[in-house]
Amino acid sequence: MAGMATREFQLTPDSATLLAYLREGEPRTRGQLAELSGLARSTVASRLDGLLASGLVAPVGGGVSSGGRPPGFLAFQPAARILLAIDLGATHAVVALTDLSGAVLELESTELDIADGPVPVLDWVLDCAERLRSRSGRPASDIAGVGIGLPGPVEHSTGLPTNPPIMPGWDRFDVPGYIRRSFALPVLVDNDVNLLALGEHATVWRQEDDLLFVKVATGIGAGIISGGRLQRGAQGSAGDLGHVRVPFSARTPQHGDADADLEALASGPGIARALSAAGVQATSSRDVVELARIGDARATDAIRQAGRELGEVLATAVNILNPSVIVIGGSIARAGEHLVAGVREVVYGQSTPLATRHLTITESRAGETGGVIGAATMLIQYLLDPA
Repeated sequence: MAGMATREFQLTPDSATLLAYLREGEPRTRGQLAELSGLARSTVASRLDGLLASGLVAPVGGGVSSGGRPPGFLAFQPAARILLAIDLGATHAVVALTDLSGAVLELESTELDIADGPVPVLDWVLDCAERLRSRSGRPASDIAGVGIGLPGPVEHSTGLPTNPPIMPGWDRFDVPGYIRRSFALPVLVDNDVNLLALGEHATVWRQEDDLLFVKVATGIGAGIISGGRLQRGAQGSAGDLGHVRVPFSARTPQHGDADADLEALASGPGIARALSAAGVQATSSRDVVELARIGDARATDAIRQAGRELGEVLATAVNILNPSVIVIGGSIARAGEHLVAGVREVVYGQSTPLATRHLTITESRAGETGGVIGAATMLIQYLLDPA
């Protein structure tokens, strides 16, 4: 599939500004757009001509043009182009085609081991992308960009994985360059938790400007949305909760007598180790979840304790970041209320009253599509936002 025909577009700041008003969902006239944007009518006319030619904007309502400019109202056309959105986890892959609003058009998921290495994993992704594109009936030239989430640290400016602990062979692998062999388009890569935060925000919490998404699975990480925007930090490593030390003074004696990384205590493998030490047969996140689902009391107690350990770290994060929502996702969160209950127990007890006055702590609701919607959202912001 190398060298698929694509057509890249790039908006001017003025065009993106006008499009932003139409992306709010309400059709507007040229006069309204000029008034809202503060741009000269001649500039508005010129930029709208380009948007109309690209198919991103189309006339709706009003009369039929007799050869001049289309009369009446104009509206954003999210179906004008499509996006390829990819969510890779430690043991799963989800690939989707979306429109420019982030709505999923086609989707495929599979169990997949990220430790197989970048070439076999990305080759499967590219094959899957072609299946979805063919199924959609859209030409490759309609694809506007590719967004990818990886389960490890990513240098967002380059898209290169950086010392990812569960991804042997991926360190500094040129993921964007490999994808561009097939798609001569913008390819954006980020940590999977950042994209899950974007996806959850876009689908469930759009009205909230300050959200913390925490994924508890094979590892632990957080995506931070502050002021309505994803915060990656200086090098793209913001939200690395897994390597925060949890002090022994805050823990119960049966969980060790020394400080430990949060990930060693509260991740799926960490909980499995604690259960195994207690004589329960468990070696992985999947084992922990299955035990909890059949009602094993030792598993549910261990998950709740993991929630308390996580809460020790999140209580500090709440005091520093003051989010209005904390969303807990990942495979361990899907084992029931036990993890979230443990988090609530500690956060509401240890964070300041002002920070927790209107704080919601809840499970993820975006489901399987959260990561790919986040990848699409990342692309939409890059391609269409005025900034």
